[in-house]
Amino acid sequence: MQKDNTSTWTLDQFPVPEKDGETRFHDFDLDLNLMRGIAEQGFQYCTPIQAEVLEHTLAGADAIGRAQTGTGKTAAFLITVINDLLRNPIQVKRYAGEPRALIVAPTRELAMQIEKDARALSKYTDLQVMSVVGGMNFNRQQERLQNELIDILVATPGRLLDFAKRRDLWLDRVEFLVLDEADRMLDMGFIPDVKRIVGMTPKTRYRQTQLFSATFSDDVMNLARRWTEDAEVVEIEPAQVTTDTVEQKVYITNADDKFTLLYNLITGMNMDKVIVFANRRDITRRVSDRLHKKGLKVSLISGDVPQTQRMKTLERFRAGDLQVLIATDVAGRGIHIDGVSHVVNYNLPEDPEDYVHRIGRTGRAGASGMSISFACEDDAFLLPELENAIGMKLECEYPPSDLLAEKDADNGKTHQPG
Repeated sequence: MQKDNTSTWTLDQFPVPEKDGETRFHDFDLDLNLMRGIAEQGFQYCTPIQAEVLEHTLAGADAIGRAQTGTGKTAAFLITVINDLLRNPIQVKRYAGEPRALIVAPTRELAMQIEKDARALSKYTDLQVMSVVGGMNFNRQQERLQNELIDILVATPGRLLDFAKRRDLWLDRVEFLVLDEADRMLDMGFIPDVKRIVGMTPKTRYRQTQLFSATFSDDVMNLARRWTEDAEVVEIEPAQVTTDTVEQKVYITNADDKFTLLYNLITGMNMDKVIVFANRRDITRRVSDRLHKKGLKVSLISGDVPQTQRMKTLERFRAGDLQVLIATDVAGRGIHIDGVSHVVNYNLPEDPEDYVHRIGRTGRAGASGMSISFACEDDAFLLPELENAIGMKLECEYPPSDLLAEKDADNGKTHQPG
């Protein structure tokens, strides 16, 4: 299914010169309407994961990919799915609630970002894209499943099973299955749910499967081998995510000084778009309230904030209406916001992978960014493990005394500590 856009748009309107060592999207035989969506997104040359994955999956192979958020993996699997759906339209009668492609992601934020990317890439086609996730209007999702033909369904495991149990959703016609962030699904205890979901889809030989994970533990690989057939394994090293475009700094400080240090950094360095990560919801709320009282444009997203409110907050931050976004790791993966100048780790994450994902929110798409982490007596012991995960030594220093001075928001007077 595709709209008749070919008469108004040609590849000549999207010239991309050949470049040594680079793979262009032009180099693959992609549907013209998909190429128009790619052009509108400004994609010219493939990222390493895209180049390697597309080579295999466009030829019909299953794939197991190791790649971090921000490496372009979402576009890699979406381009394969969209291209094949366009090239192989269904000739028999279709029914509502029978998606042709299913993409399973561990969090609402990631699922909704994938849905957004899928809509953008398929803009000039007739493919119907939908997400079913918890925290959103159940009845509205149910009504759409019951009444519309859906081509690409993006889902979190729990809500997907809800609809499957109610017989609003049937997975026996799925041609493409994508499991994104398998390691996170494992960590969050979703694997029993995912096993049930995979069991509802056709057998491996009758569907194309792609599985992506930031890490390849034995558990992840066992699942991947079970759910794919003769899959190509693609591994992309994440080193460039943390070293090339992001300047990293660690301030050794006391827990009691963290808020003052944060406020002085934000105001003193004129941080115009900063994400502050904390490990717990109560910390995010406390920090958000205190920054708000000091006159900063700030809001928070965490697990206890309703999904609709989270979306509004992210859009405000994306649009520049908010200067500071306070977040738990629910925002660490799958949130793509351009122009984030700084990431501050108010607490060091207990999982080194979360550190990589957090600082990957800045320095995206070749832009430079800065990550500042606070290490105190409660979490400094985590540093060696973080350094091991990113393969480099982190620069640790004590903050200058002026950054620890209490400042009145209204008159700029300082009060030196102790």
